[in-house]
Amino acid sequence: MSAPWHELKFGERTFYPEVRTLKDMESVLFNKRFLANASRDMTLYYMFRDVSKNEADANKIAQLGLRYDITIIPPNNLGVEFVKTAGHYHPCPDGSKLTYPEMYGVLEGEAHYLLQKREEEEPGSEKITDVIVVKAQKGDTVIIPPDYGHVTINPSESTLKMANWVARAFSSIYEPIEQRKGAAYFELTYGEFIKNDEYEDVPAIRFLQPEETWSRGLELSKDRALYDLLQEPEKLAFLTRPDEWFV
Repeated sequence: MSAPWHELKFGERTFYPEVRTLKDMESVLFNKRFLANASRDMTLYYMFRDVSKNEADANKIAQLGLRYDITIIPPNNLGVEFVKTAGHYHPCPDGSKLTYPEMYGVLEGEAHYLLQKREEEEPGSEKITDVIVVKAQKGDTVIIPPDYGHVTINPSESTLKMANWVARAFSSIYEPIEQRKGAAYFELTYGEFIKNDEYEDVPAIRFLQPEETWSRGLELSKDRALYDLLQEPEKLAFLTRPDEWFV
């Protein structure tokens, strides 16, 4: 696969991306002055949804209630901020008080995953009670636990290619982060995290290793490709049944 990543050949199949541009992201950027001279058509990243190597795998993934995606984020600076995803939350499965989790794996490059937990203090009022940054390299796997929104940042000069497993039964919720004009913190190119003034009180960032995000009993290996977990579906069960894995 080569730039500009307008298609992805994976196994026997070819996939085409949903493209995120600067126009889609301008509401969540730190550096508003940068927008004055930037083209809104600038491509920031590519999302290949519901990827599978062949029809048999596609059917198995669907039967498990899952989706496998690949996202490619070329290196870029958005003014003084590293390129990043828009950020989103997940809804709850029917009958659950916990939101759907997600599993990410870094295939190439480097990623910083910024996670933030929101809790509703009263109807219509929310508070951020935890903020985590996980710095991940090629081969690392990161779990987004229930009730956390998340943003992925490419802090390097190399292309970030990552995969994710997630339940296919929902659509991501972008509005809460859009309304706050970004996540609770922005990561700037000179190595600092700056609090987003649209939030009132937010906790200091906790920095975790990728394996510290894994749910209990989940044994993963850097030697096993994330896609190959399709052959061990018990290791993906927590993605559709969070109440059985997170307490």
